[in-house]
Amino acid sequence: MNPQNISILDYTYELPNERIAMHPLKQRDASKLLLYKNGAIEETVFSSISAHIPNDALLVTNNSKVINARIIFQKSSGAKIEIFCLEPLGNIKEYQTVMATTGVSQWKCLVGGAAKWKEEFLEKTIEVNAAPVQLNAKLIGRKEDAYHVEFSWQPAYYSFAEVISAAGCVPLPPYIKRNAEEEDGSR
Repeated sequence: MNPQNISILDYTYELPNERIAMHPLKQRDASKLLLYKNGAIEETVFSSISAHIPNDALLVTNNSKVINARIIFQKSSGAKIEIFCLEPLGNIKEYQTVMATTGVSQWKCLVGGAAKWKEEFLEKTIEVNAAPVQLNAKLIGRKEDAYHVEFSWQPAYYSFAEVISAAGCVPLPPYIKRNAEEEDGSR
C-alpha cells in the first residue's frame, strides 16, 4: 500500500467513553486483546497471545520509557503554560547523553497557552533530592510545528533527567480525561 493513498478517515471511528480504560489493569496480561483471524474478529486476553502467534513469527516489543515530559508553569497572574518536550535540539540526539546534561538543555516542544508567554523566562521552583532548584524556560524560537525552548536551572550540577523527573509529569493521551498520577510513571 502506498502511504499517499492512506486517508485519516480510514482510521476514524466512534469509541464510546465507557470503552476507554482510564487506568491500566493491576494484572497487565489480563488486558483485552483484539484478535483478527480468518476473517473473524474475537476478543481474548493478552496472556493468551502466544497461542495466536505462529512458531516462525518474530515478535517485536517496545520497552521504551515515557519521561515526565509535560511541565506546567504557573505565572503570577495564575495563567498556566504547559510545555511538552518532544525531542532534544542540537547535534546530540542520543537521549542518554541529553538527559545527562547539566545546567542547560534545549528542546523542541509543544506549548499550550503560548499566547500568554510574554516575559523572557518562565520560572518555577522544584525539589530535586529534597533541595530547591530554580527552573527557567526561555522561548528561543518557533518553527511551523513546534517551539524551541531552552531550559536552565540552578544549581546547575543536577542532570536534566533529575530536573525533568522532578518538574514534569507523565503525558497522558488526550482521550484520558484525568490528571497524571504517580503510578503512571511506572505503569
